[in-house]
Amino acid sequence: MISILDTQFSLLNLYLSEALPTKIFILCDENTNEYCLPTLLLNMQTDIPFEIIEIEAGEEMKTIETATQLWEILADFGADRKSLLINLGGGVITDLGGFVASTYKRGIRFVNMPTSLLAMCDASIGGKTGIDHQFLKNVVGTFAHPEAVFVYPNFLDSLPFVELRSGFAEMLKHGLIASRSHWENLSSLSEINVAAVSPYIKESMMIKEKVVSIDFKEENIRKTLNFGHTIGHAIESLFLEQGSLVPHGEAVAAGMICETYLSCLEGLINRETRDNIINTIRKFYPVLNIQNFTDEALISLMANDKKNTSGKINFSLISAVGSGIYDYQSTEKNIIESIEFYGSLPKDSFY
Repeated sequence: MISILDTQFSLLNLYLSEALPTKIFILCDENTNEYCLPTLLLNMQTDIPFEIIEIEAGEEMKTIETATQLWEILADFGADRKSLLINLGGGVITDLGGFVASTYKRGIRFVNMPTSLLAMCDASIGGKTGIDHQFLKNVVGTFAHPEAVFVYPNFLDSLPFVELRSGFAEMLKHGLIASRSHWENLSSLSEINVAAVSPYIKESMMIKEKVVSIDFKEENIRKTLNFGHTIGHAIESLFLEQGSLVPHGEAVAAGMICETYLSCLEGLINRETRDNIINTIRKFYPVLNIQNFTDEALISLMANDKKNTSGKINFSLISAVGSGIYDYQSTEKNIIESIEFYGSLPKDSFY
């Protein structure tokens, strides 16, 4: 259930009155504690006892050590199987909180209240939970649906621009794999700001929800949502390994450029389509400096991707704007050429 909240949070309060959890736990980070939690507490109308759990902000918190601490906190506060966890935050909070809830006492109920554009359009939807391990993103996790996703667009007003831009990459991806009109609407924007992107948030959410409803366990069409992520995750992981945190959306944007180029090399799209897509992405995103990363290192990380089978790298590519394909196995020559194409672009960002 996806709900866009009004200023009175009436849909959330209705849910709480019907769900009647024994206890509510609100997971947030230091940023959402400051900027979003006061709004939630001001509008949440319930007599059910609740506890607030705060963690530090950042991708580096999405680890088994943090999950262990959260399991212990839940146990210390007497959380039972009828308790409810509200994940108030961005993708780290919804990924981590969902993982903790789905594994504590073999699963307790949880809802997501995404506070970033990335979480609204991607991380909070679809029932994927996860933590990182040894620089590999989301390598440990579960499939577990939140009971509901409550979206309050006003939370975006406190979001730094770089985080807004990060989420916008996933919106562009939804258009490229599933909706030409969505892609064209987003492409026509002159800049990324809350007012410009807000009208298109729900459409992006519905695109992802529709795909997930067809293929929850990612056995076929859901894999199209990984467009840009095979190479993008490898780039993100290598930056993380060297101690630099690149916003997820910027890595995905880099991956989408590479994988658009790869789609053309494989004869799936023509050069005109390729250039239009790449130029649009470059209009919104800086080119990352990946010159210190070897082709071998990137390919090694791609080979460890969860989508792969029998040691073969499975790509999710595009056959047209608005049409994604999955389980595509490219030649290593073309993979390397697509990475080197990206590496040859003028550099706008140095991490």
